[in-house]
Amino acid sequence: QVQLVESGGGLVQAGGSLRLSCAASGRTFSMYAMAWFRQAPGKEREFVGGINWRGTYYADSVQGRFTISRDNAKNTVYLQMNSLKPEDTAVYYCAAKRDYVSRRISEYDYWGQGTQVTVSS
Repeated sequence: QVQLVESGGGLVQAGGSLRLSCAASGRTFSMYAMAWFRQAPGKEREFVGGINWRGTYYADSVQGRFTISRDNAKNTVYLQMNSLKPEDTAVYYCAAKRDYVSRRISEYDYWGQGTQVTVSS
């Protein structure tokens, strides 16, 4: 069983930066692929990016602006968001699954409660 807790959301102006954190419980954190998803009002939840031992993967919409990293010693994954745009406004969720990163929501076994990111124009 893995529990995920996100933090770091907030209100930021367009062009600004935020760093989200996702703290995970459990002793086998390094074995999990970790991903970030987001859901804007009235829209479906979408893949933002993910990380496992093979590397990092990003949605086209955030490539070059967002960076995912992890600290296995701290059981934490991060999402550094730069050059934020109003369209990045959403609730951001951390998710975990074994092995490889997937862009499919249904493949993730564990989810955090989400953290709100609001980007003002």
